[in-house]
Parts: sequence; structure tokens; C-alpha cells
Amino acid sequence: MTLRIGNASGFYGDRFDAMREMLTGGELDVLTGDYLAELTMLILGRDRLKDPEAGYARTFLAQLEECLGLARDRGVRIVTNAGGLNPAGLAVRIRELADRLGVPVRVAHVEGDDLTAAHPGSLAAHAYLGGFGIAECLKQGADIVVTGRVTDAALVTGPAAAHFGWGPGDLDRLAGAVVAGHLLECGPQVTGGNYAFFADGDVTRPGFPLAEIHEDGSSVVTKHPGTGGFVDVGTVTAQLLYETQGARYAGPDVTARLDTVTLTQDGPDRVRVDGVRGEAPPPTLKVGRNILGGWRNEVVFVLTGLDVDAKAALVRRQLEPVLAKVADARWELARTDHTDAATEETASALLRLVVRDPDQAAVGKALSGAAVELALASYPGFHVADLPGKGTPYGVFEAAYVPQETVDHVAVLHDGRRVPVPPPDATLVREGLEGLEDVPEPALPEPLPDGPVRRAPLGLVAGARSGDKGGNANVGVWARTDDAWRWLAHELTADRFRELIPESRDLPVTRHALPALRALNFVVEGVLGQGVAARHRFDPQAKALGEWLRSRHLDIPEVLL
Repeated sequence: MTLRIGNASGFYGDRFDAMREMLTGGELDVLTGDYLAELTMLILGRDRLKDPEAGYARTFLAQLEECLGLARDRGVRIVTNAGGLNPAGLAVRIRELADRLGVPVRVAHVEGDDLTAAHPGSLAAHAYLGGFGIAECLKQGADIVVTGRVTDAALVTGPAAAHFGWGPGDLDRLAGAVVAGHLLECGPQVTGGNYAFFADGDVTRPGFPLAEIHEDGSSVVTKHPGTGGFVDVGTVTAQLLYETQGARYAGPDVTARLDTVTLTQDGPDRVRVDGVRGEAPPPTLKVGRNILGGWRNEVVFVLTGLDVDAKAALVRRQLEPVLAKVADARWELARTDHTDAATEETASALLRLVVRDPDQAAVGKALSGAAVELALASYPGFHVADLPGKGTPYGVFEAAYVPQETVDHVAVLHDGRRVPVPPPDATLVREGLEGLEDVPEPALPEPLPDGPVRRAPLGLVAGARSGDKGGNANVGVWARTDDAWRWLAHELTADRFRELIPESRDLPVTRHALPALRALNFVVEGVLGQGVAARHRFDPQAKALGEWLRSRHLDIPEVLL
């Protein structure tokens, strides 16, 4: 009794026609769509300030207009967090759409995540709910379930719990579904997208993934036949490591032990995921708070030809008077210039100035005016990449935690009935906490014997994928062979990571080893400042931090090259 769950969106703005592709490409029981991220909640919050009826992912409604009848005809149920800050509002819009199209569907939604009223000063504050509200809606006959802020994996655990009749005590089964949900949540990232070894297959247009979920919680990750990209142990490993922070992957329904996951190639474009063990969920729910932090502006000065450092120093001196009145100013010189370049663009470096202040005027006209006034009075060849504007608001993400029993998790059924979803059994949680032990340090393989080495990029023998969690960055690194793992496990320590990534030298860096995956997971605390919405660094979500790490050179045993 297999449940086939597909994904048609990994973020707000993902490929529009993915919903139709997934509905027409092969067999499917449930289609999910993940539209929410920390930054998305800020965007939707600003939308709702302008229009109280807004606050949901509008593109989902447009996709559904094309595909609602198709989903109904094929018997595919749809589960999505596109409700964002206003799941009830989106549910109403879907019913209106269904009436207009003449397609009879039963629409339910999940409430209880919105805690903004309890967090004064927040633009949006939402708890990450689990999957049992979704499960209740489906068990009561819903064709479409809309949620607000749930965990990404809940879009899969909810349908699986409803289909197989799992309860809160089925920890191993729930943990298996959590892992499957985590693998699906970012769409084509598990079918070859954003993959370190993308040259292994044709990723011109990778297909979206699906998981065949089994009653015991195991699954097979695959994709529809004939779609682009590829699914192998490497692509699944990369996504499994993405935005995780250690062996325990805690959620509202269960804590999944990532150090128990076994991945096995099960044929072309099929990877079996099993062995996942589950522990009791934590007693608290994570709450994501989005706050308007102030105003931000930036100017990029183009420095061409000779004397780049001296030109940069001149601009910095000239703007010192105005920057003295700004709360925060950061300069970054990117030496993109080449000696004796054949084009003007490749002869140019970029000097980037980013300013932040609680007062828009301080980063708006005061800065843009001062920058523009330098046009005829600064370094030779003065110009900017774009004229600075009035400044834009930026957000700050904060994580808080509240007891699970204080959140009113409610399934609002298609007929209007409201069904409370109880928190995890207190005894289960308490006994789980009492039996909780530190994850033992895993046994590492014997190191490779000494031999000749060659200075070369780490990426020749290891893959990586990185991302953000609030102000922290996560970098997962894995080896492709047993011998490479024997070297990587001993070579890439937390201290060596700090050497290779200078931005992390003064920050806490924690390394977690996952030998069953031949992988290491690094958590770099504070490298992203106050989160993606604050745009603290050049790559504010640390999406390319892993690729930077792979480009760094080490002494690598020649036997691996």
C-alpha cells in the first residue's frame, strides 16, 4: 500500500508550470507545494500591511486555475502551505475559483500558527506546526488542504499519517516521513538542481520529485519518467544535509535521527530511504518572528584599470562625513579586474557600500546625494553600477520557542467544523526527554595511509551544499567514495574549516559527523547576522558557501585524484 506524494514548488516563485507537469507526468496520490521561507514570511507580512485580505502566495491560486479540474479528474489531493499569513483567506479564494470553474472540491485549512498578537513589535510571528492538522483535514474528506506556517516536512507527514493511520506514538514511521518530506521540500534540488556534480546528468530542466511512501515509514525518492535531471544517492545525500544542524532533526511531531538514515540506489532515478529512527518531539514549538529592522541602501562603485586600491581609498575618504551619521556602513572590494584585460568590464573591480539605519533619510537622499555629487570630483573613470535610491526597509528574523500545549492547532474542515489538534502526549514527550542521551561521537574510519599529496581543490573529491537557518549557516560536505571519506573525516575538522573560510574564524563552528552518509555537517553561528532579510553579507542565504569551500585548495592524497 504505497502512497505517492509529489512536490510542485520549493519556494514562492518556483517554476509556474510544475503543477501541471506533476499532474500529467505520471501516477500521483498527493501533490504538495512549499511556498514559505523566512524571507517569504516578511514579504507576505508587508503585503498584508497594504491589504489585510492578502498574505498568501498568489501564484498558487493562478497555478490552481489552470490545474484544478485536472487534479480533480485524476483524484490527486493537494496540500500546500501557500496560505502563508492568511490560510483562511486563501481557502475562500479557492472555493470562489472552484465555483467559477464549476469544479466541485472540498477545501479545508489549518489555523493556529499565527502568534503575532502575542509578540508585540513583530510584523509576523508564526509557530511551526506539525502534520496532524493536515491529517485530520484529509481524513475528513478534504481534496485541498491549505496551511500557514507548518514545518516543510509536515506537508508529507500529514498525508502519510492520514493514509496509513499513524498516531503520535509511531515515531519511527513519522521520522521516515519527515526525512522524505525534507527530501521533497526543495523540489528539483533532489533531482540534480543546485548539485555539486551537476555534470553527472542533464540538468537543463530538472523534473520535480516524488516519494513512494510505505507503511513502515520507508520511502523511495524518484521522479516522473521522461523528466529532466537525475536522482541518485549523491543528489539525495546533498538534500538530506541541506539546512540541518546535527544528527537530530527536531520537529513538532517527532525528532528524526539523521544518523540512522540508509540510502540505497534502487534502480535508475530511484533511491531507497530506510532505517530512520524517531525520538519523541521536543516540548516546544519554534516561532519565527519577522521584525522590520530599519532602512537599507547600497551603492556599487566601478573602479577600472590601474590603482584600484587607491581609487577605493579615495571614495571611502570622500564619503566619511556622511557615513559618520549612519548606524552601520560596510565596504567590500571585489577584485573582479584582470591585468591587461581585453574588455572594459573585465578590467573593472566593484566597490560595494551597504548602509543601514533606523531612519530612512539617513540612508536615502543623504547618501545618494553624496554619492552622485562625486561624479566629477573623485577617481578617474568614476561611475556607479546603478543610481542609489531612497533606501528600502529590511527585516530581522528571530527564533523564539513556546510550549506546544499553548498553541491552538486547529483543523478547519471543508464543512466549517473546527477540530482541535492536541499537542503530543505529555507522557511521551517527558519519557522521551528522560531517556534522551547525547548522540555518541560516531566511529570514524581508519585514516588513509601516508602517501604523496597534491595541492588541489577540495571539490575534486567532495560535494557540498549550504544554506541558512536564521543567522547561522549550514554546510554539508560528503565524500563520493570510501577512501575519500577516510581522508575527509580526519582532514576537514572544525579548525580546518575556519582556515578555509576566513569569515568563520572568529565564530563558533560545530562539526557533526554522519558516517553512514560519508558526510560532515558544519554549523557556522552568526555568519549571516540577523538573517536573510537583513542581507548581512554578499550571499545572504549562504547558498554558495559550500561551493566556496569546495574551491579552496588543500593537500589531497594523489590516490584520490
